[in-house]
Amino acid sequence: MSHKAKKRFGQNFLVDTHIIADIIRCIQPKLDDHMVEIGPGLGAMTRPLLQQLKKLHVIEIDRDLIARLENDYPQGNANTPLIVHAQDALQFDFATLPAPLRVVGNLPYNISTPLLFHFAKFANRIQDMHFMLQNEVVERMVAVPSTPAYGRLSVMLQYRFNMEKLMDVPPESFRPAPAVNSAIVRMISLPPSEILVQDEVLFAKIVAAAFGQRRKTLRNTLKNYLTETDFEHLKIDAQQRAENLSVEEFARIAVFVKRD
Repeated sequence: MSHKAKKRFGQNFLVDTHIIADIIRCIQPKLDDHMVEIGPGLGAMTRPLLQQLKKLHVIEIDRDLIARLENDYPQGNANTPLIVHAQDALQFDFATLPAPLRVVGNLPYNISTPLLFHFAKFANRIQDMHFMLQNEVVERMVAVPSTPAYGRLSVMLQYRFNMEKLMDVPPESFRPAPAVNSAIVRMISLPPSEILVQDEVLFAKIVAAAFGQRRKTLRNTLKNYLTETDFEHLKIDAQQRAENLSVEEFARIAVFVKRD
């Protein structure tokens, strides 16, 4: 039974068997892992994952694909190796799955950033994540300060995860082929002792304000949070821009503002 990719779900199905094998090697699934796949699609990664896992959870929103999965792996049987969650991953409560959780998937590129922020809410329950994403997004995720790709996404993920770009994936590896290059990224949750942020809501507001007007200096973008004296106390040059600050410096600002 053929399936036509649906634009509204951002579907581009991975078909290159060599790339799929490389991704599985990167993930290194273990028999008893608690693993969930986001958007299994036609099962390109689902099937090889199931060869190495006792059980796999999948989250799928497309009713046609859900029907295919449930036909191949009937639900309601305690012995089924595949548990299908017919839901939007953006709304899914990952706290309902056993921890430590490993998350994998070829994410829809049109909602990749909201998905990443949603997953970050459950970082304390997640061991690691391996995702296929638009290469430009991956470059932003792993970017270092004072580079063009470094921005809000970099800071908001790097304070919670160690991240590494693993491999490039060309458009011809998909059907239909996307108009952009893709890449695989690994995200490993940091232990609580290494998370410098105390008030995540305040931290997010400060980072958003700092990057809201990238070309303006911190003196202007953070004027609602810091005075000239505060910058001096923090030993941060107010003439810098947001892109020049490290994740640790943003965390220090948030801690300082929270103290007041």
